Amino acid sequence: MASTNDLKNGMVLKLDGGQLWSVVEFQHVKPGKGPAFVRTKLKNVLSGKVVDKTFNAGVKVETANVDKRGMQFSYKDGESFVFMDMDTYDQIYISPEVVGDNARFLLEGFEAVVAMYEGNPLYVELPAAVELVIEYTEPGVQGDRSTGGTKPAKLETGYEIGVPLFITTGEKIKVDTRSGEYLGRVNN
Repeated sequence: MASTNDLKNGMVLKLDGGQLWSVVEFQHVKPGKGPAFVRTKLKNVLSGKVVDKTFNAGVKVETANVDKRGMQFSYKDGESFVFMDMDTYDQIYISPEVVGDNARFLLEGFEAVVAMYEGNPLYVELPAAVELVIEYTEPGVQGDRSTGGTKPAKLETGYEIGVPLFITTGEKIKVDTRSGEYLGRVNN
């Protein structure tokens, strides 16, 4: 248990009959009239839904002990994604629902943070950007190398994104894992 005065960004609360909510942002408000309160923006850990919730100041809220561990993606076994704990070398199987859209950017050996609660994986957190090689893209047409246009490119993970016309097959690029957008070339 913790007080609403102790809230921090990233803290996980257990509310509404055991649902897990992560604190995205919070603000202590002390109006001129009336009692102080805490205005929060909470994100449901499982569904990703974001809600605004207000608590009276000093109210006790139940916190959830979420264990975040550095893990390495090993391989895909049927539907499940197999991750290895970097400290204990234990392997855990994570369902596609938990991995979500991050599956678009997973390659063997990639490191991620896996959040666990009571032994069950909640979500997989990738770095903000990953470096991937372009498996195939059409060659750019001469004269199209100016600003503006994009073309589809297939990454080594099989995911397809839009890249500038000057990018060629075999180049390594940086991709934003949150939006799935091209960020730039990687110079070797």
